[in-house]
Amino acid sequence: MSKREKTETARASRTPEEIRTIYAENPEKADWLVFGRKPNSDRRGFLKGAGLATMGAMLGTAIPFHRNMPEGLMPAAFAQDTGIDLMAEKQGLTVLGDRPLNAETPAHLLDDKVTPYERFFVRSNGLYPQTALDMKADDWTLTIDGEVENPLTLTIADLKSRFETVTQQLWIECGGNGRAFFNPGASGNQWTVGAVGCPEWTGVRLADVLKAAGLKPSAVYTGHYGNDVHLSGDPEKEVISRGVPIEKAMGPECMIAWEMNGQPVPALHGFPLRLVIPGYPGSASHKFLNRIWVRDKEHDGSKMTGYSYRMPAYPVAPGTEVPKSDMVVMMEMPVKSLITFPQTGVEVKAGEATEVRGHAWCGKGDVAAMHVSLDFGQTWAEAELDAPRNSFAWQHWRAKVTPPQAGYYEVWARATDKDGVTQPPVVPGWNPRGYGNNMQHRIAMFAV
Repeated sequence: MSKREKTETARASRTPEEIRTIYAENPEKADWLVFGRKPNSDRRGFLKGAGLATMGAMLGTAIPFHRNMPEGLMPAAFAQDTGIDLMAEKQGLTVLGDRPLNAETPAHLLDDKVTPYERFFVRSNGLYPQTALDMKADDWTLTIDGEVENPLTLTIADLKSRFETVTQQLWIECGGNGRAFFNPGASGNQWTVGAVGCPEWTGVRLADVLKAAGLKPSAVYTGHYGNDVHLSGDPEKEVISRGVPIEKAMGPECMIAWEMNGQPVPALHGFPLRLVIPGYPGSASHKFLNRIWVRDKEHDGSKMTGYSYRMPAYPVAPGTEVPKSDMVVMMEMPVKSLITFPQTGVEVKAGEATEVRGHAWCGKGDVAAMHVSLDFGQTWAEAELDAPRNSFAWQHWRAKVTPPQAGYYEVWARATDKDGVTQPPVVPGWNPRGYGNNMQHRIAMFAV
């Protein structure tokens, strides 16, 4: 292979991260270093030859309008990253889509009491900001404005020095977890049961920061903003901006977090700051947080209106077209549980007791009781249920089941909340976007 061929091969093998770094550090020479344009030469000329071939190879396709590309322009395909390369650090997750990146965790991989990074589900709405990919936030600030007496602009150092640092284990669950089981189907990521996790978070209480800003009597809602990038690449377009009622925001469980499991919040999960609003759909736990706008009305940001994270105000028949005016914001998540051990399809010995275990959680707070069934829900046995480590941490449970003879069995699990509401055996009330499915989880068991 000639020296030229080796150089072109090396250029074509550059990763998006390498390309972004080169353009950031040396934009004047980036075209030459990345694509082979000679310094001070016409870019339109270079894009007719080897440079164009290299760029096309790296993009995986032709560039029909390459003659119109301005000098020094980095293709948007390299400028923003979907984050799929970061999934290499995850273990066993099922990727549902890569633009935006979404991945869930199989139930048996959620057996840890504290969800590790490697097994925490991924929910994205846009593209990952460069600050997160670089894991650099030296100049990061968080603005608190709107219906407040004292608008604040805080650095991460300010948050650490001015407010009490707290650590809590808090669950986050996507509002669409369980969507795959709705019939007729609902649009969106087809989550089964694994869009949930309960890591440990370190940061400050959201309430403490809001108090320092001085909430006006007119403050009724928060609006959350981050610096992630719209899928179109347009920096002016809003990716997602949801909020919560002030009463929820002032709860001691709600946090502005900079650490997850004792490490900086990872890029996939919102570096350098994110909200953690347990009890509500995960979309309220905003990632890449740089602004909280306190509103005098229900927030109306992107994916806060229409059908996004909203439920019909009344029960509807499956497949019903519900007017947008009849949709209300989804707030508290329903009571739910998961069997994390053993894995579905397990083979056990007939006549011998087998341990089953998992977690339970509820948007209202503590779960009151946990039961399991081995006979398709005809009889139920109470499981041992632990108290949560702190409010809004999921609760661990365990029980033993004994198949009386050889054959096929199913273990069903159901949690009951403090108001006596129990998980249903089938998908609950249908809604257009498939939110809030808390049907009982079940696994297959073969006794031999």
